[in-house]
Amino acid sequence: MGYREFVLKLPTDYQEDQIRYCIQKKLRLAQFTYQIEKKSLDARAKNNIHWKMRVGVLSSGIKSPRPDPAPVLSIPCKKGQGKVVVIGSGPAGFFAAFVLQKAGYRVSLVERGAGVEKRSARIRQFEKTGVFDPLGNYVFGEGGAGTFSDGKLTSRTKNISKEKAFVISCYMNAGAPAEIGYLAHPHLGSDNLRSIIKNLTQQFQALGGCTLFETKLEDLKIRNGSVVEAVTSKGGLEADHFIVAPGHSAYDTYRMLINRGVRFQPKNFAIGSRMEHPQELINQALWGRGHVPGVKAAEYRLTSKGDGNFPVYSFCMCPGGVVVPAAATRHTNIVNGMSLYARDGRFANAGCVAGININRLLGRDVSPLETLDWLESLEMTFFDFAKGFQAPSCGIKEFIDQKVVSGASPSSYVFGLKPAVLWELLPSPVSQSLREGLKDFNRKIKGFETGTLMGLESKTSSPIQALREKDGRCIGFDNLFIVGEGSGFAGGIISSAADGIKCVAKLF
Repeated sequence: MGYREFVLKLPTDYQEDQIRYCIQKKLRLAQFTYQIEKKSLDARAKNNIHWKMRVGVLSSGIKSPRPDPAPVLSIPCKKGQGKVVVIGSGPAGFFAAFVLQKAGYRVSLVERGAGVEKRSARIRQFEKTGVFDPLGNYVFGEGGAGTFSDGKLTSRTKNISKEKAFVISCYMNAGAPAEIGYLAHPHLGSDNLRSIIKNLTQQFQALGGCTLFETKLEDLKIRNGSVVEAVTSKGGLEADHFIVAPGHSAYDTYRMLINRGVRFQPKNFAIGSRMEHPQELINQALWGRGHVPGVKAAEYRLTSKGDGNFPVYSFCMCPGGVVVPAAATRHTNIVNGMSLYARDGRFANAGCVAGININRLLGRDVSPLETLDWLESLEMTFFDFAKGFQAPSCGIKEFIDQKVVSGASPSSYVFGLKPAVLWELLPSPVSQSLREGLKDFNRKIKGFETGTLMGLESKTSSPIQALREKDGRCIGFDNLFIVGEGSGFAGGIISSAADGIKCVAKLF
């Protein structure tokens, strides 16, 4: 059987028989099989929006041989490898635990929040009553913060092809649509994620893995550079190796680790607000029409050098999504975005953030603990202003003009909006950068200035970074790893999962 790849140009509402027709016409073959290798939307010309699809065709009528398959992740299995405790069930923690269990280790996966079904119920209760639940919220719980997100699977991290392919295949085996294997910008949707995460947990348990939900890491017992026990809210856990995947919001865990001698340093991160528009406005601006058959919703990625102070960019754009309360603790007020697989909601939202260097922002060298204190204080400022979880907000044009002239706009945000002089709640250099960045965004997308800016977006990534050896171990420790977004070396589902896998692969 021979093999050939080429690119097809297809209408957005194509049917499968059109793919076969195009292949037959190009190769003049009657018998063949094909698979989609890559698919991306070309919307550069509004009057010619189409799919670009790279297909691989197998047929006895093709002479060229099929290329060698890409290398796959190798997980050698040897029973009795030892015991491992993994803290945190987000992508980094889960896939580290999953791979280690496959390799023959006995793994306990510890998560401070609730399992996904309890977590979902508690989030509904939180949004109904406004009473924050530390065990069931948008940040902590089975699957980590990513369970309630858009579930984007894009990553710009290099040298993770084997790990990425493994993660994608695991998601598909747990119920994700096959398209995540070939779409240029794949996403899972929060509705799919809840069942996918549950299925992955069951697969881990079927291999012999142990999951401990509603179990918080409180301390580590250390002896001569080795962790000998993880002290949790439900007792101590001894192991040969300890993997901590705290995510970007577990400030209490960061502080405990620092107090136990784990070394961190401040890193660049981003803060700002979340912007929201009617999805139809974004569709009209980018497509020239309110709807394109076969395409869910228009999405954008925007960047600006702003005034030269701090770079400004859109973050985690959620087409057809909703803005959600992403507080990690009771007295903080933070927003984030989420969308379902269909992306068919009324609004589009995205973070509008400035990338900052904390030392430059504050004009002095700042320690890791001071970085956490500063950011947490800012998150509490927004809670104090709103006296709860309403999102302080103003129009984008109002933010640029520094003049609030209207009340709260319609929004997807469950707790509603509270009119605010938002630029004064944010640090002045950040507000100035956002103002100039938003001016650029207005020039790029027609009608952009009519949108709403709301709340504090402070969870784009961890504000501090662990100091690690080349093999991933924490400097000064022989059996402690900090992985994923909470390590400061990854961001997003794919790169976090890959970091967890790469670090623990050194153990087998």
